[in-house]
Amino acid sequence: MGEVLEFEEYVRTRQDALLRSARRLVPDPVDAQDLLQTALARTYGRWETIEDKRLADAYLRRVMINTRTEWWRARKLEEVPTEQLPESPMDDATEQHADRALLMDVLKVLAPKQRSVVVLRHWEQMSTEETAAALGMSAGTVKSTLHRALARLREELVARDLDARALEREERERCAA
Repeated sequence: MGEVLEFEEYVRTRQDALLRSARRLVPDPVDAQDLLQTALARTYGRWETIEDKRLADAYLRRVMINTRTEWWRARKLEEVPTEQLPESPMDDATEQHADRALLMDVLKVLAPKQRSVVVLRHWEQMSTEETAAALGMSAGTVKSTLHRALARLREELVARDLDARALEREERERCAA
Protein backbone atom coordinates (compact mmCIF):
# COMPACT_ATOMS: atom_id res chain seq x y z
CA MET A 1 0.00 0.00 0.00
CA GLY A 2 2.91 2.32 0.75
CA GLU A 3 4.26 1.86 -2.78
CA VAL A 4 0.93 2.96 -4.26
CA LEU A 5 0.83 6.12 -2.16
CA GLU A 6 4.46 6.81 -2.98
CA PHE A 7 3.75 6.46 -6.71
CA GLU A 8 0.67 8.69 -6.46
CA GLU A 9 2.69 11.35 -4.66
CA TYR A 10 5.44 11.09 -7.25
CA VAL A 11 2.95 11.56 -10.11
CA ARG A 12 1.27 14.47 -8.34
CA THR A 13 4.55 16.33 -7.83
CA ARG A 14 6.24 15.50 -11.15
CA GLN A 15 3.30 15.45 -13.54
CA ASP A 16 3.89 18.88 -15.10
CA ALA A 17 7.59 18.27 -15.72
CA LEU A 18 6.87 14.84 -17.16
CA LEU A 19 4.19 16.24 -19.45
CA ARG A 20 6.68 18.82 -20.74
CA SER A 21 9.07 15.97 -21.50
CA ALA A 22 6.32 14.10 -23.34
CA ARG A 23 5.46 17.21 -25.36
CA ARG A 24 9.07 17.38 -26.53
CA LEU A 25 8.78 13.84 -27.83
CA VAL A 26 5.54 14.18 -29.80
CA PRO A 27 4.20 17.28 -31.53
CA ASP A 28 0.52 16.88 -30.66
CA PRO A 29 -0.43 17.86 -27.07
CA VAL A 30 -3.12 15.17 -26.90
CA ASP A 31 -0.62 12.54 -28.03
CA ALA A 32 1.77 13.83 -25.37
CA GLN A 33 -0.87 13.26 -22.69
CA ASP A 34 -1.52 9.77 -24.05
CA LEU A 35 2.20 9.07 -24.09
CA LEU A 36 2.59 10.17 -20.48
CA GLN A 37 -0.42 8.13 -19.33
CA THR A 38 0.87 5.03 -21.10
CA ALA A 39 4.33 5.51 -19.61
CA LEU A 40 2.88 6.05 -16.13
CA ALA A 41 0.80 2.88 -16.43
CA ARG A 42 3.85 0.89 -17.50
CA THR A 43 5.99 2.41 -14.76
CA TYR A 44 3.37 1.76 -12.07
CA GLY A 45 3.65 -1.97 -12.70
CA ARG A 46 7.40 -1.83 -12.08
CA TRP A 47 7.51 0.91 -9.43
CA GLU A 48 8.82 -1.32 -6.66
CA THR A 49 11.75 -2.44 -8.85
CA ILE A 50 13.08 1.13 -9.04
CA GLU A 51 15.43 1.09 -6.08
CA ASP A 52 16.60 4.70 -6.25
CA LYS A 53 13.43 6.77 -6.61
CA ARG A 54 15.57 9.82 -7.42
CA LEU A 55 16.10 8.18 -10.82
CA ALA A 56 12.36 7.75 -11.43
CA ASP A 57 12.26 10.70 -13.85
CA ALA A 58 15.00 9.17 -15.97
CA TYR A 59 13.27 5.80 -15.87
CA LEU A 60 9.95 7.32 -16.90
CA ARG A 61 11.54 9.34 -19.71
CA ARG A 62 13.11 6.15 -21.05
CA VAL A 63 9.70 4.46 -20.93
CA MET A 64 8.21 7.42 -22.85
CA ILE A 65 10.96 7.24 -25.48
CA ASN A 66 10.48 3.50 -25.89
CA THR A 67 6.70 3.90 -26.09
CA ARG A 68 6.99 6.63 -28.69
CA THR A 69 9.33 4.41 -30.71
CA GLU A 70 6.82 1.55 -30.50
CA TRP A 71 4.04 3.83 -31.71
CA TRP A 72 6.19 5.08 -34.56
CA ARG A 73 7.02 1.55 -35.68
CA ALA A 74 3.38 0.47 -35.43
CA ARG A 75 2.02 3.35 -37.50
CA LYS A 76 0.37 2.51 -40.76
CA LEU A 77 2.13 3.91 -43.74
CA GLU A 78 -0.24 5.57 -46.14
CA GLU A 79 2.05 5.12 -49.11
CA VAL A 80 0.98 2.31 -51.38
CA PRO A 81 3.50 0.93 -53.85
CA THR A 82 2.37 1.01 -57.48
CA GLU A 83 3.91 -0.09 -60.73
CA GLN A 84 3.98 3.42 -62.16
CA LEU A 85 4.83 6.64 -60.44
CA PRO A 86 2.00 9.16 -60.45
CA GLU A 87 2.55 12.36 -62.31
CA SER A 88 2.98 15.13 -59.82
CA PRO A 89 2.91 18.71 -60.97
CA MET A 90 5.96 20.75 -60.14
CA ASP A 91 5.29 23.85 -58.12
CA ASP A 92 6.05 26.84 -60.22
CA ALA A 93 7.37 29.71 -58.17
CA THR A 94 6.81 32.07 -61.09
CA GLU A 95 3.12 32.39 -60.28
CA GLN A 96 3.91 33.09 -56.63
CA HIS A 97 6.36 35.81 -57.64
CA ALA A 98 3.79 37.32 -59.98
CA ASP A 99 1.17 37.33 -57.22
CA ARG A 100 3.60 38.91 -54.80
CA ALA A 101 4.62 41.54 -57.36
CA LEU A 102 0.96 42.33 -58.05
CA LEU A 103 0.24 42.63 -54.34
CA MET A 104 3.21 44.92 -53.77
CA ASP A 105 2.07 47.06 -56.67
CA VAL A 106 -1.53 47.19 -55.47
CA LEU A 107 -0.43 48.17 -51.96
CA LYS A 108 0.96 51.37 -53.45
CA VAL A 109 -2.58 52.69 -53.97
CA LEU A 110 -3.13 52.76 -50.22
CA ALA A 111 -2.36 55.71 -48.00
CA PRO A 112 0.71 55.15 -45.81
CA LYS A 113 -1.37 54.63 -42.66
CA GLN A 114 -3.60 52.07 -44.41
CA ARG A 115 -0.58 50.28 -45.86
CA SER A 116 1.01 50.08 -42.40
CA VAL A 117 -2.12 48.60 -40.87
CA VAL A 118 -2.49 46.00 -43.64
CA VAL A 119 1.15 44.98 -43.43
CA LEU A 120 1.19 44.69 -39.64
CA ARG A 121 -2.12 42.83 -39.41
CA HIS A 122 -1.75 40.47 -42.36
CA TRP A 123 1.96 40.06 -43.06
CA GLU A 124 3.31 40.44 -39.57
CA GLN A 125 0.17 38.76 -38.18
CA MET A 126 -0.06 41.14 -35.26
CA SER A 127 -3.27 41.31 -33.28
CA THR A 128 -5.45 44.40 -33.45
CA GLU A 129 -4.13 45.53 -30.07
CA GLU A 130 -0.49 44.96 -31.06
CA THR A 131 -1.01 46.88 -34.29
CA ALA A 132 -2.67 49.73 -32.40
CA ALA A 133 0.22 49.92 -29.95
CA ALA A 134 2.82 49.79 -32.72
CA LEU A 135 1.15 52.59 -34.68
CA GLY A 136 0.02 54.67 -31.71
CA MET A 137 -3.70 54.48 -32.47
CA SER A 138 -6.75 52.95 -30.88
CA ALA A 139 -7.92 49.41 -31.67
CA GLY A 140 -11.09 50.83 -33.20
CA THR A 141 -9.05 53.01 -35.54
CA VAL A 142 -7.02 49.98 -36.59
CA LYS A 143 -10.21 48.05 -37.38
CA SER A 144 -11.82 50.83 -39.39
CA THR A 145 -8.58 51.63 -41.23
CA LEU A 146 -8.10 47.97 -42.07
CA HIS A 147 -11.69 47.68 -43.29
CA ARG A 148 -11.30 50.68 -45.60
CA ALA A 149 -7.88 49.53 -46.81
CA LEU A 150 -9.11 46.05 -47.70
CA ALA A 151 -12.12 47.51 -49.50
CA ARG A 152 -9.78 49.76 -51.49
CA LEU A 153 -7.53 46.81 -52.34
CA ARG A 154 -10.52 44.79 -53.55
CA GLU A 155 -11.63 47.68 -55.77
CA GLU A 156 -8.15 48.01 -57.22
CA LEU A 157 -7.83 44.28 -57.89
CA VAL A 158 -11.23 44.18 -59.60
CA ALA A 159 -10.30 47.19 -61.73
CA ARG A 160 -6.99 45.62 -62.71
CA ASP A 161 -8.71 42.33 -63.53
CA LEU A 162 -11.17 44.15 -65.78
CA ASP A 163 -8.29 46.03 -67.44
CA ALA A 164 -6.43 42.76 -67.99
CA ARG A 165 -9.50 41.15 -69.54
CA ALA A 166 -9.97 44.11 -71.85
CA LEU A 167 -6.32 43.88 -72.94
CA GLU A 168 -6.69 40.15 -73.58
CA ARG A 169 -9.82 40.76 -75.66
CA GLU A 170 -8.07 43.46 -77.70
CA GLU A 171 -5.09 41.14 -78.24
CA ARG A 172 -7.35 38.32 -79.45
CA GLU A 173 -9.19 40.67 -81.79
CA ARG A 174 -5.91 42.00 -83.18
CA CYS A 175 -4.59 38.47 -83.74
CA ALA A 176 -7.85 37.39 -85.38
CA ALA A 177 -7.78 40.30 -87.82
